[in-house]
Amino acid sequence: MADRENPQLSQDDLLARIAELQAEVRKIAELSTQNNGESSKGSAQGTTDPLNITPPKEKLTFDNPFSEEITNYQMPKNFTLPTALEPYKGFGDPRAHVKKFQSMMFFNGPNNEPVLCRAFPTYLDGAALLWFSKLSAGSISSFEDLARSFIDYFAASRIYVHGSDYLGTIKQGQHESLKDYMTRFADVTMEIQDLDPAVHLHALKAGLRPGKFWETIAITKPKTLEEFRETAAGQMEIEELREAQKSDKRPHRQEEERAFRSPSCRDIKKPSKLTPKYNTYTRFNTKKENIIRKILNAKIIKPPARAGSYQDQRFVDRTKHCAFHQKFGHTMDDCIVAKDLLERLACQGLLDKYVESRKGRRENSDREENK
Repeated sequence: MADRENPQLSQDDLLARIAELQAEVRKIAELSTQNNGESSKGSAQGTTDPLNITPPKEKLTFDNPFSEEITNYQMPKNFTLPTALEPYKGFGDPRAHVKKFQSMMFFNGPNNEPVLCRAFPTYLDGAALLWFSKLSAGSISSFEDLARSFIDYFAASRIYVHGSDYLGTIKQGQHESLKDYMTRFADVTMEIQDLDPAVHLHALKAGLRPGKFWETIAITKPKTLEEFRETAAGQMEIEELREAQKSDKRPHRQEEERAFRSPSCRDIKKPSKLTPKYNTYTRFNTKKENIIRKILNAKIIKPPARAGSYQDQRFVDRTKHCAFHQKFGHTMDDCIVAKDLLERLACQGLLDKYVESRKGRRENSDREENK
């Protein structure tokens, strides 16, 4: 019965079976060899496990972007870097930073191209310094190249400034003096690049308030800005004389009577009610009184022309003092005129070193753009 369940194979059948098994063994060996070869190749290339890929090391140094002439220049022995200029970090007008840098350098003495080029990177920080580190080796051969590349790269960070078309919207107010009008007009023209003098003159004349001076300009027809200013100088002197006469017209007898009688509500000169020009105001890292004193000493602003008539000083709270008006009766925190003045200077970038937060400036700049 066992012979029936396991029939005995013939010799030919056994040989055939052995040959099949040997063929299977060879095939398995070949596949094993092939797999081992691909595995070792993959390991050598580092592609078998994506998680084991080693990232390239960050380069800690950067190439020198200056030409050999600038690099090999021997710096003056007595050369010192200005300390008043804040580094540019990628925010604000890049043109203004270049101009401030040049003015600071020129103040220290005559400077040439290599000195300007090699000193400029010391006033860069943050994104601006990162930009400088990525300049191609030997790509800068002059300060003009460096300044142009810097301004072009950070053009989007430039604070919005008006174009020449905006001059047509500036008009002299009904009660605005010619001096104030021309000052306000000049502030805008300083922001406009390559302003055509003819366009400047036309817009300045077109914005005048109808009156005697407007008629004088229509008759004399000044052809240059210098001619216009010469004519305007006479008119401004007349206006200042009129203002002085108005302030001197107080009757002497009335002043004597007021000196001997008790003050009444009619005698007390109430300060004019002013409205703030801005929705929000910049926060400074220095007291406003100190900022006012410093910019007055630096002649960035002029003292208020009519500070004497701001408020009757006989009947005011002398515990309060305004550093801007140099008068008693209110403090710097209550002075809307001084607060508006500081905010305008902050928006123009003239008080950067006193600014604690840029948020207020951005909101006010946006508000000015939307007008």
